Amino acid sequence: MSRRSGVLEFAVLGLLHDAPMHGYELRKRLNVLLGSFRAFSYGTLYPCLKSLVAQGFLVEDNPDTEYVPATALNGKRSKIVYRLSAEGKQRFEELLADSGPDAWEDEHFGVHFAFFGQTDRAVRMRVLEGRRSRLEERLERMRSSIARTRERFDDYTLELQRHGLESVEREVRWLNELIETERANRTGRPAAGDTSTSDGRGQEAGSSDPPRPPHDRPGRS
Repeated sequence: MSRRSGVLEFAVLGLLHDAPMHGYELRKRLNVLLGSFRAFSYGTLYPCLKSLVAQGFLVEDNPDTEYVPATALNGKRSKIVYRLSAEGKQRFEELLADSGPDAWEDEHFGVHFAFFGQTDRAVRMRVLEGRRSRLEERLERMRSSIARTRERFDDYTLELQRHGLESVEREVRWLNELIETERANRTGRPAAGDTSTSDGRGQEAGSSDPPRPPHDRPGRS
């Protein structure tokens, strides 16, 4: 299975874990989850759905309805509603528990993070720390590259390299804060800057809720 198809399988199973959907609604939800720059066409999504059905991970609630691809002429869309089977739920749980190197990569990390609310805290920590280590390796390579090529490139190329470097540095800082929050919740001590008390106004120690992403910070470029 390719890395891209693996991401799509994980995302489809995760969204259908929440509720059954037909293909058109699922595609819209996927585009929101993964971002418009990873938009999926019907030509990509439906083979994935058919494969998951064939593997027993999905069930078609009305399999007798023949799928007719949407076109400018007929405007038809499939009426098939997809839902997880018991095997599909088990497969999603397996993917959710995966904290290995693939989960740290650009293609996979965003989807894993999107389902952190359903992920065990220990797995969240391994994914976050793995992602940070992977980006720290990338930073070292980028800094070395800039130092070696500084004299050979013009100012605009160097600015582009610095822009990429700063983007990775921002994500590392963001990950550091998320990891600190996870550790604070695990040990029961307040995170840096946390003034909440145990009277119900803040997150209780030991809660399995994931850290809330800092929406007011600049995102990755």
